[in-house]
Amino acid sequence: MSAVFPDLGGAVTDAAEARGILAANPKPPWEPPAVGSVEDRTIPGPPGAPEIPVRVYLPDPVEARGPRPTVVFLHGGGFAVCDLDTHDGTARGICRGAGAAVVSVDYRLAPEHPFPAAVDDAYAALLWAAEHVAELGGDPDALVVAGDSAGGNLSAVTAQTARDGDGPALALQVLVYPVVDMSREWPSYETNGDGYFLTRAHMRWFDEQYVGAIAPVDRADPRISPLLGELAGLPPAHVVTAGCDPLCDEGLAYAQALRAAGVPVTEAHFPQAFHGFFGFGEVLEDARTALAGVVTAIASTVTDRKNSGGHGGGAG
Repeated sequence: MSAVFPDLGGAVTDAAEARGILAANPKPPWEPPAVGSVEDRTIPGPPGAPEIPVRVYLPDPVEARGPRPTVVFLHGGGFAVCDLDTHDGTARGICRGAGAAVVSVDYRLAPEHPFPAAVDDAYAALLWAAEHVAELGGDPDALVVAGDSAGGNLSAVTAQTARDGDGPALALQVLVYPVVDMSREWPSYETNGDGYFLTRAHMRWFDEQYVGAIAPVDRADPRISPLLGELAGLPPAHVVTAGCDPLCDEGLAYAQALRAAGVPVTEAHFPQAFHGFFGFGEVLEDARTALAGVVTAIASTVTDRKNSGGHGGGAG
């Protein structure tokens, strides 16, 4: 992974160049999990902003009968890279494993669209999904927001925004190795900052793209660092962390802080895993286990429905 990932903050400093490098990478040598249908469409953006491209995944109607969870999925990529295609396999794995409708969101990227563009797009997508739950075959009481890395940040922020605003009510937030505190570097930035794919240098470059050009910017703003926000009254959370990840400490701290605020939390910690492992269920046992935990948590948001995750595909 390190060999084909752009040297962000080193030889590669331009976000468009980084995206081009990622787009030129070969596709994984395996077929992504099969789902019932996949449709690219656009939805209304925030007031005054352009429409948002989304990819809607629906499960096989034979395998997933009855009302289903609806998951708004926000991809990772440091707020500056990655897209619907880089996370297609992950979205498919969640759709198939949880029997869920998944709305994968192609939110605006930095530095062309710095904070709060991605935050605003994420919330707009959640509002759209809530309004279209019936069309998606969803249970209105099983609306979920989920994401990895930067997408985990946006998911946590969106959950706080929904609580503080006009909703909608969320049944669950799924946070996979999330960025939750951009106000500081946690100790795991030092211990895991080099040699485990995601590096300390990458994180500094991502920070520069997302908020570095904004003056003034308060990195303690809960819309940037949700760990520093008010956590009481948030929906239940399922938090996945990796032991060999610069973001490990803040992810663990967020789970602990949520629990201390009275929020129900389930955790899945993988001591030997690296940042990004969740997307490699075809080759990593830890990824398969992590996906099974995620889809079980999501499927269980539907009234009287349980799911062991056993029929789900790999994360892709």
